[in-house]
Amino acid sequence: MCGITGVMYFEDREPTTAMLQQMTDVIVHRGPNDSGFWTDNRIGLGFRRLSVIDLKEGHQPLANEDDSVWIIFNGEIYNYKALRSMLQERGHQFRTQSDTEVIVHLYEEYGEECVKYMRGMFGFVIWDKKKKQLFGARDHFGIKPFYYHVNDRQFLFGSEIKSLLAADGMNRLIHTDSLLNYLTFQYVPEPNTMFHGIHKLPPGHTVKITFDGEMSIHKYWDPMFEPEERPFDEYVEQIRETLKDSVKLHMVSDVDRGCFLSSGIDSTAIATHMRNIEPIRTFSVGFEGANNETPIAAQTAAALGTEHYDKIITQDDFFGTMPKAIWHQDEPVADPSAIALYHVAKLAREHVTVVLSGEGADELFGGYRIYREPQSLRPIDQLPPSVKRMLNRFARMLPSSVKGRNYLLRGTTPLEERFLGNAKIFSEDMKAEVLRLDSEMLRNYKNPVQIAGDYYSKTTHLDPVSRMQYIDMNLWMPGDILMKADKMTMAHSLELRVPFLDKELFEVARRIPAKYRIANGTTKYIFRKAMEGIIPDPILNRPKLGFPVPLRDWMKGSMGDMVLEQIKSSGIEDYIDINAVERMLHKHRNGQGDYARRIWTIYIFALWHVTFMEELPKKVLAAY
Repeated sequence: MCGITGVMYFEDREPTTAMLQQMTDVIVHRGPNDSGFWTDNRIGLGFRRLSVIDLKEGHQPLANEDDSVWIIFNGEIYNYKALRSMLQERGHQFRTQSDTEVIVHLYEEYGEECVKYMRGMFGFVIWDKKKKQLFGARDHFGIKPFYYHVNDRQFLFGSEIKSLLAADGMNRLIHTDSLLNYLTFQYVPEPNTMFHGIHKLPPGHTVKITFDGEMSIHKYWDPMFEPEERPFDEYVEQIRETLKDSVKLHMVSDVDRGCFLSSGIDSTAIATHMRNIEPIRTFSVGFEGANNETPIAAQTAAALGTEHYDKIITQDDFFGTMPKAIWHQDEPVADPSAIALYHVAKLAREHVTVVLSGEGADELFGGYRIYREPQSLRPIDQLPPSVKRMLNRFARMLPSSVKGRNYLLRGTTPLEERFLGNAKIFSEDMKAEVLRLDSEMLRNYKNPVQIAGDYYSKTTHLDPVSRMQYIDMNLWMPGDILMKADKMTMAHSLELRVPFLDKELFEVARRIPAKYRIANGTTKYIFRKAMEGIIPDPILNRPKLGFPVPLRDWMKGSMGDMVLEQIKSSGIEDYIDINAVERMLHKHRNGQGDYARRIWTIYIFALWHVTFMEELPKKVLAAY
């Protein structure tokens, strides 16, 4: 795992090594083992390396035989050995054992189509000296990041936003539309970021920049579900074999490997397959209280026979790491579990360099409880439209405390408006109460319903569950799940691998009918059946916990006061009505509602604003 960064100018001048050094110094955590630079007319490539495969010869930037193709690459190509053999049969000569060189020769052989042959996670840039063009790509699911800034003079890119901010002449401005959407999603949906002028290359996309500065972006892959009626047992067997193969490929490395282990089925499945191959170490964290899952994880580890490590995160631990975690995130992600992930990554890095995890299983196999909603709402959904409109008006008149009101509202609201992904923090009405922005802006920006609508419009042929999963595959997973996974592990120079997010396994999952995913009153039904006899029986039907952070209780105590004070002193009063935040905290403490997640979302934005908008010296930023 590594960090890439660089620049392409649209005029005849050569980037300085000094600027590339600035851009790579701030991401040394992504690659503490080595660094490299290469410059030519108009182009400069910078690289930080975390040595995982081919420890001696994997230096980058790396070129082909005649130095006409140069690459910097962040990620892992798990089928690189098979690709290498195929390319050697076609006459390609290799100088290293690295997967990076495989991409170079794939590009020589297939050009921009090379990405379709890769099974892995990646963000890379290739400079083609003969064609005088820059070619970049991001992996199918968005496991690895790719940020860029383009204007009439240059194209800047990097694995992290802070590299771009370290370049000469970069300004820091908030993208107001992104703030508005962040308050709903708890992250900024791609391709935007919270920074005006800085974008994310979406998952499954490539970018090409010509010598005169013309940029084109191309989508090469789409995680579309296409259910097919096949025997249940056939899908069960395919899941078993493909997951087993994926885990085996994801374990290829020249350094020690381990696995994150929670109380649930996903990480247990990965750990079980790993343990069947070799002895492994497992890692878990939890919080004091009823939802502490470390005892269950420890029991699972004992049953599997792993060398297990765990840690209880105290309130002081949690809040004490906030400044560093926010700096590593680059842009605000108001998922409290990100901080728990920061701590389990820190624990794991004390013992291993590579760790496998269970991200992606819920999106592929229908694991979130919200996916059961279409079934529960079916009695209302079958009513005539006129009756549903009447019920909706009636429900809106009821006091919020009336039992059944929310069921009626959700049942009479179209799926495209009620489900925007796994987080919906602020509604548009709530935003109007807390924001200090022009009301015209609130009316005219591309709002969350419209953003989700771009994906819903492609799935009108699908059942509701598959449509919801497609929304999460395109919004929630890259914006929240994978963003925090990459940033919180790389903060500790730990490479995270996610075997569920393998394109061959997705080819199986995308064909499974919804009735096999959501069945018998549970989620991920077919996956649970596929894991029978493989993982310990007590884990098979245990409900998903995630990292249950006790925010609700913390906000009622002294930490709520601390959070409010930090919000007040963060400099966000031009955007957020601080009095409205104070009223939310007051209502939360008086039992007038649960406002913890809304306060937390604003708090994370406030900390991000302090970190990135208060013009901290670069030497201070690099110190993290």
